[in-house]
Amino acid sequence: MTNALPPASGSAGDIFARAPLLTDGRLYRLVRLPAPAITAGAGLLAEAGTPFSALIVDEGEVTLVLPQEEWEQFSVRLPDIEEGGLYRLITFDAALEPSLTGFLARVSDVLARAGVPILALSAFTRDHVLVPEDHFQAAWDALRAAQQPGTAR
Repeated sequence: MTNALPPASGSAGDIFARAPLLTDGRLYRLVRLPAPAITAGAGLLAEAGTPFSALIVDEGEVTLVLPQEEWEQFSVRLPDIEEGGLYRLITFDAALEPSLTGFLARVSDVLARAGVPILALSAFTRDHVLVPEDHFQAAWDALRAAQQPGTAR
């Protein structure tokens, strides 16, 4: 992935059609921790230092997304965890403006029509989806097909 892309311009459909799809071939684990475990979760991600990971905190829980290899190494250090399944990452390599509307709606619609559940995560300029490992190829194929010229936007 590149670090800095020029802002993408056009409608959400146009940007979707042009956005390169990237994947890293890694498996990711979704993990739920109790809310008080925020420091442990943040420390684990800081120590792992992996290029794709996430820490989401709300009043009821802490959610971690991290590569399966790191999870296998660090899981014994975290108490009271709930593991989700294994996921694969798809990144839309386009610098999306915060004011853009409808981009994830387009992604969600394409993947819903293909029967693929998603976990959507947005970074500052790029959107990512995690799809269950066993749905990855269907997701990839559906997104690529939807990007082809002549596909309704």
